[in-house]
Amino acid sequence: MPAEKPKYVVDVVEVVYDERHWSLFQSMQDKAISIMESLAEHKIRSMVHGSLARGDVSPTSDIDIVVPYEVSSFMVETALTRMGRGSFYSKMMVQATPKSVLKAHIYLEPEVSVTFPLVKMTELEHEFYRFGGALELEGLRDKKRVPGVDKRLILIEPTETGHKESPVVGKESVVARKLGVGLSIVKERVRVLTRRDQVGRTGVYFKRELAPFESFEEVFNEVLARDPAIKRRLKKYGR
Repeated sequence: MPAEKPKYVVDVVEVVYDERHWSLFQSMQDKAISIMESLAEHKIRSMVHGSLARGDVSPTSDIDIVVPYEVSSFMVETALTRMGRGSFYSKMMVQATPKSVLKAHIYLEPEVSVTFPLVKMTELEHEFYRFGGALELEGLRDKKRVPGVDKRLILIEPTETGHKESPVVGKESVVARKLGVGLSIVKERVRVLTRRDQVGRTGVYFKRELAPFESFEEVFNEVLARDPAIKRRLKKYGR
């Protein structure tokens, strides 16, 4: 599926959800809640990120569950395995750029993943999730929805009947205040997504699929031993 492109709009657009949308949203919420409850039973705090937190889901939406702090991959895998899953769809280690956080991704299905950082995240990286919309388990159980920005650079603000859409470009300060994030993350995401629209996807700095028997910590140590960029990141921010 082609990536969504930034959309430059001037007016606020009201979107009203139909019964099929609410039904899809509910089923995706239920699936996310079951995964997050299993993590919570093992004292692992998580949140959903993106369209499921905002409410503007579609049949092609992913369920992105994020643990926003360093955690033992063994504990995460144990929690997910006890849901009755004998195996995972895949396990990936990804670093978008040499300066960004190295992340572990466990895919339960092609569109359902649990992500956690393998090193300490910066405040800007934490704000990345709030920028796109993030909701913890309690909020999901309470049927809450939160504002956030999608990949088209459109601010999605939930309403009782659906949501309203408004532009981010040219309104960066307003968007930052509404989301409770710093202006720097808004400008950074505008820069990245606008450039992606102009030159296309440029790939990621590092990506590796793990074998079922490999642990993320084991592979991390192997990569750390030979990758100076990861060493510099670790030295600067710690683990």
